[in-house]
Amino acid sequence: MFTGIVQGMGQIIEVAEPAADFRTHVVELPPEMADNLQIGASVAHNGCCLTITQINGRRVSFDLMRETLAKTNLGRLKTGDWVNLERAAKFGDEIGGHVMSGHVMAVTHITRIEDTALNRTVWFALPEALKPYILTKGFVGLDGCSLTIGEVGDSEFNVHLIPETLQRTLFGSRKAGDEINIEIDPQTQAVVDTVMRVMAQQGR
Repeated sequence: MFTGIVQGMGQIIEVAEPAADFRTHVVELPPEMADNLQIGASVAHNGCCLTITQINGRRVSFDLMRETLAKTNLGRLKTGDWVNLERAAKFGDEIGGHVMSGHVMAVTHITRIEDTALNRTVWFALPEALKPYILTKGFVGLDGCSLTIGEVGDSEFNVHLIPETLQRTLFGSRKAGDEINIEIDPQTQAVVDTVMRVMAQQGR
């Protein structure tokens, strides 16, 4: 389980045996995230839950399988790229964002960015399959960041980012065209799916 509060950014130091169905990448964790690491523990990369397979100081290895490579933006990463990181939440931790599973549901792309003096509005393409779950003032996970949805249109939706988010996450350097992982809020999904199922049963 994750909270969607990105704890730091890590750089990809190595991508070993890159292939369509398997690869291992090595990430250098920031110092504040490297304490008490254990093989088998979970760390979210751009919102995708990955398992630690090797530890060499702050350089930590993770295996990426076919499903991960196909369904997320991690398969496009190369040496030198950066990822948003969050270690798995523990019981008793503050949930500063919203509960996230680390299971990316789709990849979208940034369509445009609007900057003002104090914040940034980022627009994303709205995947057809996720339209029922992307609701104004609802939650969404974008590259591992728990964010509140702003406006929703027929083909786009946006979020508004404060300077703190821009400084602590990859959204400070993202640009139009970049691919972004999406995880919809599981509670929203459960409610919407239940309502749609009941309406279908009633023939509406």
